[in-house]
Amino acid sequence: MKVFMTGGTGFVGTYLTKKLIDKGHNVCVLTQSLTGRELKIPGLTYLVGDPNVRGKWQDAVRDYEIIVNLAGASIFSRWTDEQKKILRDSRLDTTRHLVEALPADASRVLFFSTSAVGYYGFHEDEELTESSPAGGDFLARLASDWEAEAMRAKEKGARVVITRFGIVLGPNGGALGQMIPLFKFFLGGPLGSGRQWFSWVHLQDLTAAFLFLIGHPEISGAVNLCAPQPVRNRELGNAIGRVLHRPSFLPAPGFMIEIILGEFGSVLLKGQRVIPRRLLDAGFRFSYPEIDEALHSIIKP
Repeated sequence: MKVFMTGGTGFVGTYLTKKLIDKGHNVCVLTQSLTGRELKIPGLTYLVGDPNVRGKWQDAVRDYEIIVNLAGASIFSRWTDEQKKILRDSRLDTTRHLVEALPADASRVLFFSTSAVGYYGFHEDEELTESSPAGGDFLARLASDWEAEAMRAKEKGARVVITRFGIVLGPNGGALGQMIPLFKFFLGGPLGSGRQWFSWVHLQDLTAAFLFLIGHPEISGAVNLCAPQPVRNRELGNAIGRVLHRPSFLPAPGFMIEIILGEFGSVLLKGQRVIPRRLLDAGFRFSYPEIDEALHSIIKP
Protein backbone atom coordinates (compact mmCIF):
# COMPACT_ATOMS: atom_id res chain seq x y z
CA MET A 1 0.00 0.00 0.00
CA LYS A 2 1.02 3.63 -0.43
CA VAL A 3 1.81 5.47 2.81
CA PHE A 4 2.09 9.25 3.31
CA MET A 5 3.89 10.22 6.52
CA THR A 6 4.55 13.43 8.43
CA GLY A 7 7.28 13.41 11.07
CA GLY A 8 8.95 10.60 9.16
CA THR A 9 12.54 11.76 9.70
CA GLY A 10 12.34 11.58 13.50
CA PHE A 11 13.17 8.86 16.02
CA VAL A 12 9.93 6.91 15.60
CA GLY A 13 9.27 7.85 11.99
CA THR A 14 12.60 6.59 10.66
CA TYR A 15 12.18 3.18 12.29
CA LEU A 16 8.52 2.90 11.29
CA THR A 17 9.37 3.80 7.69
CA LYS A 18 11.89 0.94 7.49
CA LYS A 19 9.39 -1.56 8.91
CA LEU A 20 6.61 -0.47 6.54
CA ILE A 21 8.91 -0.84 3.54
CA ASP A 22 10.12 -4.23 4.82
CA LYS A 23 6.47 -5.33 4.67
CA GLY A 24 6.11 -4.23 1.06
CA HIS A 25 4.56 -0.77 1.51
CA ASN A 26 5.79 2.33 -0.35
CA VAL A 27 6.35 5.39 1.85
CA CYS A 28 6.44 9.09 1.02
CA VAL A 29 7.78 11.30 3.82
CA LEU A 30 6.80 14.95 3.93
CA THR A 31 9.78 17.04 5.04
CA GLN A 32 10.35 20.77 5.28
CA SER A 33 13.78 20.49 3.64
CA LEU A 34 16.26 17.97 2.29
CA THR A 35 19.66 17.87 3.98
CA GLY A 36 21.26 14.97 2.10
CA ARG A 37 21.36 12.88 5.27
CA GLU A 38 17.94 11.34 4.72
CA LEU A 39 17.42 7.60 4.69
CA LYS A 40 17.84 6.29 1.13
CA ILE A 41 16.22 2.91 0.49
CA PRO A 42 14.04 1.49 -2.30
CA GLY A 43 10.38 2.21 -1.69
CA LEU A 44 11.01 5.53 0.08
CA THR A 45 10.49 8.96 -1.46
CA TYR A 46 10.43 12.48 -0.03
CA LEU A 47 8.16 15.42 -0.68
CA VAL A 48 9.29 18.90 0.37
CA GLY A 49 6.57 20.88 2.13
CA ASP A 50 5.61 22.38 5.47
CA PRO A 51 2.64 20.60 7.07
CA ASN A 52 2.12 23.57 9.40
CA VAL A 53 0.84 25.63 6.47
CA ARG A 54 -1.43 24.91 3.53
CA GLY A 55 0.41 24.33 0.28
CA LYS A 56 0.87 22.32 -2.88
CA TRP A 57 1.97 19.33 -0.82
CA GLN A 58 -1.70 18.78 0.04
CA ASP A 59 -2.44 17.83 -3.57
CA ALA A 60 -0.35 14.68 -3.16
CA VAL A 61 -2.23 13.36 -0.12
CA ARG A 62 -5.27 12.14 -2.07
CA ASP A 63 -3.11 9.55 -3.87
CA TYR A 64 -2.33 7.62 -0.67
CA GLU A 65 -4.23 4.86 1.11
CA ILE A 66 -2.56 5.22 4.52
CA ILE A 67 -1.76 8.51 6.26
CA VAL A 68 0.59 8.42 9.27
CA ASN A 69 0.65 11.71 11.17
CA LEU A 70 3.65 11.83 13.53
CA ALA A 71 4.45 15.54 13.32
CA GLY A 72 4.64 17.75 16.40
CA ALA A 73 7.21 19.83 18.27
CA SER A 74 8.91 18.06 21.18
CA ILE A 75 7.28 18.52 24.59
CA PHE A 76 10.68 18.21 26.33
CA SER A 77 11.20 21.90 27.04
CA ARG A 78 10.17 24.61 29.47
CA TRP A 79 6.57 25.53 28.66
CA THR A 80 6.49 29.29 28.21
CA ASP A 81 3.36 30.76 26.66
CA GLU A 82 5.25 30.97 23.37
CA GLN A 83 6.34 27.33 23.59
CA LYS A 84 2.81 26.18 24.40
CA LYS A 85 1.61 27.88 21.24
CA ILE A 86 4.29 26.07 19.23
CA LEU A 87 3.27 22.74 20.76
CA ARG A 88 -0.39 23.32 19.91
CA ASP A 89 0.08 24.77 16.43
CA SER A 90 2.55 22.09 15.32
CA ARG A 91 0.00 19.40 16.16
CA LEU A 92 -3.38 20.94 15.44
CA ASP A 93 -2.47 22.80 12.26
CA THR A 94 -0.66 19.83 10.73
CA THR A 95 -3.56 17.50 11.49
CA ARG A 96 -6.14 19.99 10.23
CA HIS A 97 -4.25 20.44 6.95
CA LEU A 98 -3.94 16.68 6.43
CA VAL A 99 -7.66 16.17 6.96
CA GLU A 100 -8.42 19.02 4.55
CA ALA A 101 -6.19 17.33 1.95
CA LEU A 102 -8.12 14.05 2.03
CA PRO A 103 -10.46 13.43 -0.90
CA ALA A 104 -14.16 14.09 -0.34
CA ASP A 105 -14.70 10.33 -0.37
CA ALA A 106 -11.90 8.96 1.82
CA SER A 107 -13.55 5.63 2.52
CA ARG A 108 -10.47 3.75 1.31
CA VAL A 109 -8.14 5.75 3.59
CA LEU A 110 -6.65 4.66 6.91
CA PHE A 111 -5.72 7.78 8.89
CA PHE A 112 -3.28 7.25 11.76
CA SER A 113 -2.84 10.24 14.02
CA THR A 114 -0.53 10.32 17.00
CA SER A 115 -1.57 11.28 20.49
CA ALA A 116 -0.10 10.38 23.89
CA VAL A 117 -1.02 8.74 27.17
CA GLY A 118 -0.82 12.27 28.59
CA TYR A 119 -4.41 12.47 27.29
CA TYR A 120 -5.55 10.91 30.58
CA GLY A 121 -3.96 13.55 32.79
CA PHE A 122 -2.13 12.77 36.03
CA HIS A 123 -3.23 9.80 38.14
CA GLU A 124 -1.87 7.74 40.98
CA ASP A 125 -2.46 3.96 40.98
CA GLU A 126 -5.64 3.82 38.89
CA GLU A 127 -5.38 1.66 35.77
CA LEU A 128 -6.37 3.64 32.67
CA THR A 129 -7.69 2.20 29.40
CA GLU A 130 -8.96 3.72 26.17
CA SER A 131 -12.38 4.25 27.75
CA SER A 132 -10.98 6.42 30.58
CA PRO A 133 -11.81 10.15 30.33
CA ALA A 134 -9.41 12.92 29.37
CA GLY A 135 -7.56 14.87 32.04
CA GLY A 136 -7.63 18.62 32.59
CA ASP A 137 -3.98 19.73 32.57
CA PHE A 138 -2.31 21.42 29.59
CA LEU A 139 -0.93 18.23 28.03
CA ALA A 140 -4.26 16.41 28.40
CA ARG A 141 -6.17 19.29 26.80
CA LEU A 142 -3.63 19.44 23.99
CA ALA A 143 -3.98 15.71 23.31
CA SER A 144 -7.78 15.95 23.43
CA ASP A 145 -7.87 18.84 20.95
CA TRP A 146 -5.34 17.08 18.70
CA GLU A 147 -7.46 13.95 18.61
CA ALA A 148 -10.58 15.97 17.83
CA GLU A 149 -8.89 17.43 14.75
CA ALA A 150 -7.94 13.94 13.55
CA MET A 151 -11.41 12.53 14.12
CA ARG A 152 -12.79 15.03 11.59
CA ALA A 153 -11.43 12.65 8.93
CA LYS A 154 -14.35 10.35 9.80
CA GLU A 155 -16.66 12.92 8.23
CA LYS A 156 -15.01 12.08 4.90
CA GLY A 157 -15.41 8.36 5.50
CA ALA A 158 -11.84 7.58 6.56
CA ARG A 159 -11.03 4.95 9.13
CA VAL A 160 -9.31 6.90 11.91
CA VAL A 161 -6.96 5.30 14.44
CA ILE A 162 -5.65 7.51 17.26
CA THR A 163 -2.38 6.05 18.53
CA ARG A 164 -1.80 7.15 22.13
CA PHE A 165 1.93 6.67 22.63
CA GLY A 166 3.58 5.80 25.90
CA ILE A 167 7.20 6.92 26.35
CA VAL A 168 9.02 5.23 23.46
CA LEU A 169 12.20 3.34 24.36
CA GLY A 170 14.63 2.40 21.63
CA PRO A 171 18.26 2.69 20.55
CA ASN A 172 19.90 5.88 19.34
CA GLY A 173 17.46 8.42 20.67
CA GLY A 174 14.19 8.99 22.46
CA ALA A 175 13.90 9.14 26.24
CA LEU A 176 16.75 6.71 26.84
CA GLY A 177 19.05 8.86 24.75
CA GLN A 178 18.67 11.55 27.43
CA MET A 179 18.72 9.23 30.44
CA ILE A 180 21.57 6.82 29.75
CA PRO A 181 24.40 9.42 29.82
CA LEU A 182 23.36 10.42 33.35
CA PHE A 183 23.61 6.83 34.55
CA LYS A 184 26.97 6.33 32.86
CA PHE A 185 28.28 9.31 34.82
CA PHE A 186 26.79 7.91 38.05
CA LEU A 187 24.08 10.58 38.12
CA GLY A 188 21.04 8.37 37.44
CA GLY A 189 18.20 7.83 39.85
CA PRO A 190 14.52 8.43 40.55
CA LEU A 191 12.78 11.72 39.81
CA GLY A 192 11.10 13.19 42.86
CA SER A 193 9.46 10.49 44.97
CA GLY A 194 10.02 7.84 42.29
CA ARG A 195 6.50 6.49 42.88
CA GLN A 196 4.93 8.00 39.77
CA TRP A 197 3.91 5.55 37.05
CA PHE A 198 5.83 5.39 33.80
CA SER A 199 3.89 4.05 30.80
CA TRP A 200 6.41 3.01 28.17
CA VAL A 201 6.68 0.99 24.95
CA HIS A 202 9.58 -0.62 23.12
CA LEU A 203 10.12 0.92 19.68
CA GLN A 204 9.88 -2.54 18.09
CA ASP A 205 6.48 -3.18 19.68
CA LEU A 206 5.21 0.25 18.72
CA THR A 207 6.00 -0.28 15.04
CA ALA A 208 4.65 -3.84 15.18
CA ALA A 209 1.40 -2.41 16.55
CA PHE A 210 1.06 -0.12 13.52
CA LEU A 211 1.42 -3.11 11.20
CA PHE A 212 -1.07 -5.08 13.33
CA LEU A 213 -3.61 -2.25 13.13
CA ILE A 214 -3.23 -1.98 9.35
CA GLY A 215 -4.21 -5.63 9.15
CA HIS A 216 -7.22 -5.30 11.48
CA PRO A 217 -9.73 -3.01 9.74
CA GLU A 218 -12.30 -3.60 12.48
CA ILE A 219 -10.24 -1.46 14.88
CA SER A 220 -10.70 2.31 14.86
CA GLY A 221 -10.67 5.13 17.39
CA ALA A 222 -8.19 5.45 20.26
CA VAL A 223 -5.61 2.71 20.85
CA ASN A 224 -3.04 2.84 23.65
CA LEU A 225 0.43 2.04 22.31
CA CYS A 226 2.21 1.17 25.53
CA ALA A 227 3.53 -1.98 27.18
CA PRO A 228 1.09 -4.00 29.33
CA GLN A 229 3.42 -3.69 32.34
CA PRO A 230 3.95 -0.02 33.25
CA VAL A 231 6.51 0.60 35.99
CA ARG A 232 7.10 3.18 38.66
CA ASN A 233 9.83 5.71 37.99
CA ARG A 234 12.03 4.21 40.68
CA GLU A 235 11.69 0.75 39.09
CA LEU A 236 12.72 2.19 35.74
CA GLY A 237 15.83 3.75 37.27
CA ASN A 238 16.74 0.50 39.00
CA ALA A 239 16.31 -1.45 35.77
CA ILE A 240 18.54 0.95 33.81
CA GLY A 241 21.14 0.77 36.58
CA ARG A 242 21.15 -3.03 36.47
CA VAL A 243 21.70 -3.12 32.71
CA LEU A 244 24.47 -0.51 32.83
CA HIS A 245 26.00 -1.83 36.08
CA ARG A 246 25.66 1.60 37.59
CA PRO A 247 24.06 2.78 40.83
CA SER A 248 20.56 4.24 40.57
CA PHE A 249 20.04 5.75 44.01
CA LEU A 250 20.79 9.42 43.36
CA PRO A 251 17.38 11.16 43.33
CA ALA A 252 16.55 14.35 41.50
CA PRO A 253 14.58 16.46 44.01
CA GLY A 254 11.11 17.33 42.80
CA PHE A 255 11.33 21.00 43.76
CA MET A 256 14.51 21.39 41.67
CA ILE A 257 12.84 19.83 38.64
CA GLU A 258 9.91 22.23 39.01
CA ILE A 259 12.25 25.22 39.36
CA ILE A 260 14.21 24.26 36.24
CA LEU A 261 11.39 23.00 34.01
CA GLY A 262 8.35 24.81 35.36
CA GLU A 263 5.00 23.33 34.34
CA PHE A 264 6.64 20.63 32.23
CA GLY A 265 8.24 19.31 35.41
CA SER A 266 4.82 17.95 36.42
CA VAL A 267 4.97 15.52 33.48
CA LEU A 268 8.13 14.00 34.96
CA LEU A 269 7.00 14.07 38.59
CA LYS A 270 3.50 12.72 38.03
CA GLY A 271 2.29 10.05 35.67
CA GLN A 272 -0.39 7.61 34.65
CA ARG A 273 -0.71 3.82 34.72
CA VAL A 274 -1.97 3.05 31.22
CA ILE A 275 -2.96 -0.38 29.90
CA PRO A 276 -3.17 -1.22 26.15
CA ARG A 277 -6.55 -2.88 26.57
CA ARG A 278 -7.69 -2.75 22.94
CA LEU A 279 -4.46 -4.25 21.58
CA LEU A 280 -4.52 -7.03 24.16
CA ASP A 281 -8.18 -7.82 23.50
CA ALA A 282 -7.49 -7.95 19.75
CA GLY A 283 -4.74 -10.53 20.26
CA PHE A 284 -1.63 -8.39 19.77
CA ARG A 285 1.42 -10.02 21.36
CA PHE A 286 4.14 -7.80 22.77
CA SER A 287 7.73 -8.88 22.18
CA TYR A 288 8.81 -6.77 25.16
CA PRO A 289 6.04 -6.64 27.77
CA GLU A 290 8.41 -6.12 30.73
CA ILE A 291 10.97 -3.40 31.31
CA ASP A 292 14.07 -5.51 32.06
CA GLU A 293 14.00 -7.49 28.83
CA ALA A 294 13.17 -4.33 26.89
CA LEU A 295 16.19 -2.48 28.28
CA HIS A 296 18.52 -5.45 27.77
CA SER A 297 17.58 -5.44 24.08
CA ILE A 298 18.31 -1.73 23.72
CA ILE A 299 21.18 -0.76 26.03
CA LYS A 300 24.76 -1.83 25.51
CA PRO A 301 26.73 -1.40 28.79
